[in-house]
Amino acid sequence: MISLALLWHQHQPLYKDPAHPNPEGSYLEPWVRLHALRDYYSMAALVAEYPGVHLTINLTPALLWQIEDYTERGATDQCLELTRTPVSSLDWDQRDEILSSFFDADWHHQIFPHPRYKELFEQRSDGYSFSEQDLRDLQMWFNLAWFGREFHNGEIELITGEEASVRRFVQQGRSFSREDIDAMIEEQYKIMRAVIPLHRALQDRGQIEVSTTPFYHPILPLLIDTDQATIDRPGAAHPARFAFPMDAEAQVASAVEKYKEWFGRAPRGMWPAEGAVSQSTVPLFAGHGIAWVATDQGVLARSGRWGYEVDKPNVLCRPYRAEEGQEQVSVFFRDTVLSDAVGFHYHGFSDYREAARDFLHRMKEHCAHHDHDDAVHTVILDGENAWGAYREDARPFLHAFYGLLEEDTEVRSLTFSEYLDGNSDRGIPPHPLDQQEKVYNLYTGSWIDEMGSAPGVDLGTWIGEPEENRAWELLLTVREALDEVEATLASHPDAFEALYRAEGSDWFWWFGQDQDSGNDAAFDDLFRMHLKNVYRGLGLDPPSELDRPIVSRDVIWTFTYPVDRVAPGHCLVIQTNCPGELTWWLGEEDARTEALSLVGGVMAGVRRHHAILGPFEDGSGPLHFRFRCTDRDCDGKGLCCREDEHIVRVEQ
Repeated sequence: MISLALLWHQHQPLYKDPAHPNPEGSYLEPWVRLHALRDYYSMAALVAEYPGVHLTINLTPALLWQIEDYTERGATDQCLELTRTPVSSLDWDQRDEILSSFFDADWHHQIFPHPRYKELFEQRSDGYSFSEQDLRDLQMWFNLAWFGREFHNGEIELITGEEASVRRFVQQGRSFSREDIDAMIEEQYKIMRAVIPLHRALQDRGQIEVSTTPFYHPILPLLIDTDQATIDRPGAAHPARFAFPMDAEAQVASAVEKYKEWFGRAPRGMWPAEGAVSQSTVPLFAGHGIAWVATDQGVLARSGRWGYEVDKPNVLCRPYRAEEGQEQVSVFFRDTVLSDAVGFHYHGFSDYREAARDFLHRMKEHCAHHDHDDAVHTVILDGENAWGAYREDARPFLHAFYGLLEEDTEVRSLTFSEYLDGNSDRGIPPHPLDQQEKVYNLYTGSWIDEMGSAPGVDLGTWIGEPEENRAWELLLTVREALDEVEATLASHPDAFEALYRAEGSDWFWWFGQDQDSGNDAAFDDLFRMHLKNVYRGLGLDPPSELDRPIVSRDVIWTFTYPVDRVAPGHCLVIQTNCPGELTWWLGEEDARTEALSLVGGVMAGVRRHHAILGPFEDGSGPLHFRFRCTDRDCDGKGLCCREDEHIVRVEQ
């Protein structure tokens, strides 16, 4: 029997400005709320429909705290406030913000399937004016598009006993009233209120395990000592040393304590932020009662003196015992190929049942060469970002996958704790820690191999490039300021919470050239906002150095915010929400064509595609460009396929 330990990871950075004067509008981005409508409740509810399927859902404390902030402390985000504001009360800046940002959704899967939303999108892109009714309909559709498909199709009885649905609004389609919008918002709160209770109930009945992550999603090995960071990209260098292991421990400890409040028990497992581990992290996990952690097979491949042969099932498909001093923890290593197949490959299948069959076939083929009948295949991936690329929010794929998994007589799905502790009711024997092979010198790495670096997982995505290192040095300056005034968590809790928030991995992910959100400046602003709040928590004015951006400010052109000029010396970013090719030329130059790059992801809100042009010299002539959509679901009739010519002048 082959065991499948499947983990869906769900996380959002902290978008809240704690220094905001009131909770309303204190969130600068709406993604916690919007992904709650599509993913956080429904991913667990879908599993509940298949009792024979057992799996793990990782919910980061930063994510759950933000959901709770909406439902219990009156917090809202700026987009929700714009949705709540009667159209007649909107000023011109607010109207402009709605028109430029309320199309921030996947064009082919969230906008074009809804005739009225598509009509408004084309109306905006063609430069036509919006009536008050148009704006009300846009307020409604930006939100409706993010509800999970089940809420579009019918009444869903939630774990809380409430019923949630937006079917009548989807069927109505247009001409929404202020009262309709208020009623739609109430449906959102019903869903958000049910997220934690549903996960708690499924865990209590034994079908899922809820694992956690250090509170604000930091890269633990970097908090312990940046000098130990593995970076192998040409030109990369370590910043001034940041070494505060007490912060790493505080992030783990606070995650464990908050988990107990939410779920009435201590967590058994952790998916460390980005799967980042090192030998030095072992005591942090074990010392706080964590029985298992998981990371990528690339870490196992580079552990020990000579590395491990992870292409062999006997090596990969098992947990290992990591030891540091007297502390021990079980470590599972994910199958990178199968995990990435779900995250990046299966959305392209026309038949999702065939995609699910392919997954099971590949897993069985891999385990066919395993010497033991208790192999455990570890598959871990983002449980929200991937679904934007699937049709119908991946519901057909997930139903096919869970259905085939439940029926399969050769594969048994289980939670990580089930594999370790055993479950006699399901015929699962225990696999205790003392019977696991020891992994030597757990490598300092993560789930990702930094783009442009030597082969093999490392930590270069968060450190080593000039932007990343400047961020680490700013963080170091702020951290030392706390020590200089002898502040403690007890004496200055707000300052330390702001510090811990700034230590999160999310900001560092987007710094440098190796990753691109399509809106790196926004994450730069959030990072420096948290640093400024450390000083405010100490009763001090933030230094002016924190006003200087880390990320260069490029000019962004979108179909709903088409700028008409870019200054010499600046870059122009052509950004779309679907894949395609850009043909462009300057003045009388020959045209050139290039594919747009995929950027963004869950932390950036939606998956975007872009091309960066420039910087341009003064007098270089107007920039002309055409966009051609290459999305496989495109019917050739949308605005993205018209290949209109656009012109942007290069001038001050």
